[in-house]
Amino acid sequence: MNIIAILIPVALLLGALGLAAFIWSIRTGQYDDLDGAARRILIDDDPADPPAEQ
Repeated sequence: MNIIAILIPVALLLGALGLAAFIWSIRTGQYDDLDGAARRILIDDDPADPPAEQ
């Protein structure tokens, strides 16, 4: 029974830390552009080869 007196505050503390980390990540813009990185992989930054002269 004494272990419950320890586990409940520890669980509440861990939950509060997780919530604080989530709120911090939202405020710092971690979730602003979810699709941008995925699309940037597909964009070719190298200039296209010039067409061959005939």
